Parts: sequence; structure tokens; C-alpha cells
Amino acid sequence: MSFETTKSTRKFVVMKDEVLISDHTKQKKKVVIVAMTGRMLMDFVGPSDVFTTTNIFLKDSGSNDEYEVQIAAPTADKKVTTGAGIKILCDTSAMDIKSSIDTLIICNYEFHESPVNLFQPFYTWLAKRTEKNTRRIGSVCAGTFALAKAGLINQHKVTTHWNLNEKLQRNYPQLHVDTNLFYAKDGHIYTSGGVSSGVDMALAMVEEDFGKELAIRVARELVVYRYRPGYQSQFGSLLSSYDSSGLSLKLRNWVKEHLHENMDVRRIADHLNMSTRNFTRVFHKQTGIPPAKFVEKVRVEEARKLLEDTDNSLENIAELCGLGGLSSMRRTFLRLLMTTPSDYRRAFRTSLSDTGIDDPYILESSNYSDAD
Repeated sequence: MSFETTKSTRKFVVMKDEVLISDHTKQKKKVVIVAMTGRMLMDFVGPSDVFTTTNIFLKDSGSNDEYEVQIAAPTADKKVTTGAGIKILCDTSAMDIKSSIDTLIICNYEFHESPVNLFQPFYTWLAKRTEKNTRRIGSVCAGTFALAKAGLINQHKVTTHWNLNEKLQRNYPQLHVDTNLFYAKDGHIYTSGGVSSGVDMALAMVEEDFGKELAIRVARELVVYRYRPGYQSQFGSLLSSYDSSGLSLKLRNWVKEHLHENMDVRRIADHLNMSTRNFTRVFHKQTGIPPAKFVEKVRVEEARKLLEDTDNSLENIAELCGLGGLSSMRRTFLRLLMTTPSDYRRAFRTSLSDTGIDDPYILESSNYSDAD
């Protein structure tokens, strides 16, 4: 079986689980990963692990290709303080890099900048990174905000963490934001969603450079999906943007108590002692969606909890949550979460119950009561 790189004609042959490469010209791809904030180590460590693991396979196969990976700080002091209590001293700051870069990835974003605008030199440097000096420019999680601030992604299709999509679209209306995706590619711009999505994006880059077979081997080594099933929408709450709205906040618990019942607009309006017309107008103004759509999202959120935490049958969950039959619930899940109820349960059900062990932590002492 043979395959080719995307950007060259270098041939690869896979034989007995080995990658044999016929071109012995040394090819280093410079990868610069900028750790904007260390709140999540995985933001920048995840992609780095993908590229460095790829190097191991390339070396073992006799290839002269490799990634030259650098973790760079966005500040002149070269320091990154992480939320894990670890302080990192990088070998370089981004502003010290004057040469061309193969792949530049900005990880996360500093929303609370210091009064002296500590990161302005970095944004000035970043704004000068174009297709002429950087083959690929990517971001992880909130790093999309950094690319937007530097003016690099105007009119591009991008993604970010599912919980930041509205903020990104509001702050940068010229962008085309789709946070259903784990990662997106638009020209030479690559953006990824929350935290672990940076691994998905890095694996896609490896596949572009060295082909599908090698990307699969790296994914297996890291025990991750090469193509992760589903979309980011599975992870986010459908109601997060409505929690602070007046009428939706008042209605949410009441709707949850009557999920299995008919919940038309007239009944909801009567519960609030409002006319149907006035309720519909005020609710839509506050939330941006019709009442029926809100009720549907409450139903799906409750169905998600039952799928995660119980062994109730899918038919029973559909009935309890007022989602009609199983076919109707499946269509609703596909439309709102881009996954089926059964696939959602497999991905998110209570972790310990998935092991098949009823009591994985057996106490050696009987001094603990149920109340403990």
C-alpha cells in the first residue's frame, strides 16, 4: 500500500507496519507553538506530543523528515505560568523568531491583559505572519481570538471552544464561526475547538504532511481517535446562553417538572399570567428563539442527563422527556447535537458504570457509613 504527502511527490510505502521512505533529503518542518496562557497544559502540550511522536515514527522508519518543535512564550521574559501550578521557562519568545515557519499554532488567549498591555509586541509580531512566511497558521481553543485580534482571519470560517462561540461572533462579526466542529480549515488557517481538539487538528496536519497511515499510527500510540466521532455540540449546554434571561430562568424548572405533558405556548403563557401574544413577543426578545424551541432544548438537556446517569431504555427516556417516540428523539438529537441518543450514551454515560464493575472501590474498613 502506498501513499503520498500533500505538498510533495515523496513516496511512502507501508510494509509490515513500517514506513519506508525513498527520499533521503533532510526535511525539517519548523513548528512553533505559542502558549498564550497556561491555564490548560493540554492546549499546547497536546499538539506538541502529536508532532514529537510523529518524529519517533519517522526516525524509526529511516526517514530524514522531521518536525522541529518549539514552545514559545508570548512575552519577552519567556515565562508561562500555568493553572496547574507549574511555571515554564521557554527557550524563546515568539518575537525572537524572525525566520519563516512551517506551522504556527497559538494556544488559548489572555482575556485579562495587564494595564501596560503586556502582549502588544506579540500581536504586532503575529500580524506580520502571513502565507509568505508561514505555511500554516492555527489556533487551539480561545487562540482564535488571538488570530482575530491580529487581523489574520477576517472573512474566514473558524471554530473555537463551544462556550465562546457567541462571544467570538459578537466581537468579530466579520468571521464565520461554527463551533460544532472539532477543527476547521480555511485556506492556510486552521482553528480548533476546546482543549483536546488541538490534538485532532495536529493529527490532521500530520496526515496532510505524511499521509493517513502515519497519522493513524500516531493516534494509536497516543490512544486517541484519528477521526473523533461526533461534534463539539455534544459537549456544550443547549441552554447556557439563556440561563440569565428573565422569562427563561423563571420557566426552566417549571418546564422540567412537566416535560412529559403537552407544553404549547398557550399553556406556558397562562402559567405566567400573560397573553399568548405578549408572552411570545417578550420571550423572543429576551432569548432570540421562540418558546417552542426553548422547551425542546430543555427536553433534550434532561434526556442527556438520563442517558448519562441511568440505564433507562431509549424509549422510556423519550417518553419521560416528552420527545415523542424513539425516532422523533433521534431526529431531534441529530439536529441539535449532531449525534444519536445511543452514540451520546456510549460517549458520555457515567464513567464507572462503563467499566462493568459494580463496586470498583471496595473499602477495607467498615467505619464508613452510607452518609459518609
